[in-house]
Amino acid sequence: MSLLICPLCRTALTHQNKSQRCANGHSFDVAKEGYINLLLVQQKKSKEPGDNPEMVKARREFLQAGYYQPLCEAASLLLAPLNAQYLLDIGCGEGYYTQAFSQFIPHIIGLDIAKPAVQLAAKKHPNTTWLVASSALLPVTDGSMDIVSSLFSPIPVAEMARVLKTQGYVLVIRAADTHLWTMREALFGEVRAHQPDKFLEELATHFELVQQHELRFDLHLPQQALKNLLAMTPYVWKAKPECRLALEQHPNFNTQAAFSLMLLRKVLH
Repeated sequence: MSLLICPLCRTALTHQNKSQRCANGHSFDVAKEGYINLLLVQQKKSKEPGDNPEMVKARREFLQAGYYQPLCEAASLLLAPLNAQYLLDIGCGEGYYTQAFSQFIPHIIGLDIAKPAVQLAAKKHPNTTWLVASSALLPVTDGSMDIVSSLFSPIPVAEMARVLKTQGYVLVIRAADTHLWTMREALFGEVRAHQPDKFLEELATHFELVQQHELRFDLHLPQQALKNLLAMTPYVWKAKPECRLALEQHPNFNTQAAFSLMLLRKVLH
């Protein structure tokens, strides 16, 4: 069964030589790293959309150091009992969580709009299908996935529902109320609590909540880890440069991670 569809005409893609082709003659090369670029020019809002190489490198170093390992384990504990065969990870980045899921789910597609991230993922984990593609129109066949995951990434609700099987699940992970509170205070002075539950309203059109958990753990960050965390978060783009610079001078910094893990099931209409 072909899991991928052509982003141009939405017909099935089949693997031929070193490319993916559809019946209408559209062809997409498999890159030397092993990923497939299905991102159309008209789907780009910039020349190189998504995270830049510096952000990708910072996130990879931070995650490889194990700072978010408790989150990875908590997400895996939620998904492992579902006995899924097929998972699509939207906004997979360099593949840290995607690879963890592949330990117990045999067929996985990791998708991200950022080519540098997908290149890294494909080099390190060649047994997964990696796509540079838009989440707005997923290049995946109808009703083919058991699980769609979105960790700090877009949630295209209708598209998620389309690619999921009848009893399919969605895993959404978002920052909880006090996530990185002291770090955000240092950057902005005044901080507002995150509201992860607002995403449940959006998802309610196609999904029902099965489980919701909060996860909190302390982070003790030496200077380089703090710099990496800052580089991989969206907060720094809104902060004044002098505030970021002052924060980066800390030889050690303590804060707390807080996440909301939401597992939902597809509703039959």
